[in-house]
Amino acid sequence: MVKIRQVDVAMLDKPKSSPARSRELSPAAAAREAQHRQFVRMLAKITDRNEVFEVRLESNEKPLTIRQRLMKAADEAGKEIVVRKSERGWLVGLATDDRRSKRGRRRTKQAA
Repeated sequence: MVKIRQVDVAMLDKPKSSPARSRELSPAAAAREAQHRQFVRMLAKITDRNEVFEVRLESNEKPLTIRQRLMKAADEAGKEIVVRKSERGWLVGLATDDRRSKRGRRRTKQAA
């Protein structure tokens, strides 16, 4: 059963003060953040079509998750990349006209 008691109005009006402490990241979140920084550093090195990197996956990593993280890092870096499968992971390079996907709708002259 709940207990009900009358309290001072100051408890309601005054916001609860708690010491501001920074929360530590979990080990998994820290690893994701480190991986994101690693991806951003790699993407900074891609400046022309001849620079291609292979991202090798570990056994506990999901390929599609890594691909999404690569695309997110590229978007934040303002680079357009292509990500293709390789034997051990993903190949990452700068998107050029011959590397872009031809799937989906055709690009109109306005969108090109």
